[in-house]
Amino acid sequence: MTDGAFDHQEAAVDSKGADPRPPRGFWFGIIVAIVKPFMIVFTKCRFSGRENMPRQGGVVYVPNHISHFDPVVLGYFIWECRRIPRFLGKASVFKVPVLGSIISGAGQIPVYRDSAQAADAFRDAVAAVERGECVGVYPEGTITRDPAMWPMTGKTGAARIALMTGCPVIPVANWGAQEILKSYTGKIRVRLLPRKTLQVRAGAPVDLSAFEGKPLTNQLLHEATEVIMARVAGTLGELRGEEPPKELYDLRKARREDKEQ
Repeated sequence: MTDGAFDHQEAAVDSKGADPRPPRGFWFGIIVAIVKPFMIVFTKCRFSGRENMPRQGGVVYVPNHISHFDPVVLGYFIWECRRIPRFLGKASVFKVPVLGSIISGAGQIPVYRDSAQAADAFRDAVAAVERGECVGVYPEGTITRDPAMWPMTGKTGAARIALMTGCPVIPVANWGAQEILKSYTGKIRVRLLPRKTLQVRAGAPVDLSAFEGKPLTNQLLHEATEVIMARVAGTLGELRGEEPPKELYDLRKARREDKEQ
């Protein structure tokens, strides 16, 4: 396949070969042993743009968020890019018995929202990037509430990490996970059959050169975030074969308007 495309019919080189995998470690090895067979049996993956994900060095990848299932899909995609994903995730997930121990041992980064520990996740993410790791940040902060499931406006964390460290920002779009697990429907219903097609595409690094070397003011970070989110939406548009909206859904604005009504 071309354009870094991948599907389950193409066996990846695990050890000896032109594109070897990184050492997975014990805990991440457990995740791979569970997730990969599950994805091969129950899904049809269509991955593209893997050549845009740097094989070495610190990097931040910024995906859209459409389902509670898409971290599994995205983690598998990053693994197939020959990187170990380090996600920023809700601290509550780390408290789930067994699962919490596994993801914590695998080096994932808990986010403590609205607490004195809220800044710890940002510092941990910066430190991970500076160690040369591949860190995933959901810039929307939550699953999209856009009625058409386009990305929403983003928070500034990914832009701040990138501009502080100088690392590349890779926009990543995913589509199809919502068919397995729809969120915010009032019921938790997993639908595996018939097998769903899951698409993920990594775009070229976001050009943030206009913001480099300048004071990291709120205005600058918001402008950089708008550039990042436009690229995420554009990459998703490529997957969906549609034009993304010119103005992304603003969750805070929508909530204010609901209160005023």
